[in-house]
Amino acid sequence: MGRPPGRIQHRPFQMRASDEFLRSIDRWRQKQKDQPSRAEAIRQLVERALATAAPSAPAKAGSRRKAAELAGQAIDSLGDQTATVEERAHRKHRLIKGPHGFRDVRDNQPKKKG
Repeated sequence: MGRPPGRIQHRPFQMRASDEFLRSIDRWRQKQKDQPSRAEAIRQLVERALATAAPSAPAKAGSRRKAAELAGQAIDSLGDQTATVEERAHRKHRLIKGPHGFRDVRDNQPKKKG
């Protein structure tokens, strides 16, 4: 098939791939009406994945607050209703904050200076 007409693709790119990866690409491209080359099939699949990928922009404060509220409601609904209010609040706090050993590796927390 060659290069698609009307597209600027002037930079060569190489990659290593396993036999299974290439077989899966070949199976996919054989099912396509236009029977794209391997390179074109990979381009199409990557473009589709990028088009549907979630944006990587940081979440807004309002959406973080809403997510925290929803998480809190879910935890409340699943919590042990026989525990005291204080114990449920303590458990909820531990769940939201995360295990002590993992707190240093969380990306969404400000880094401690020192």
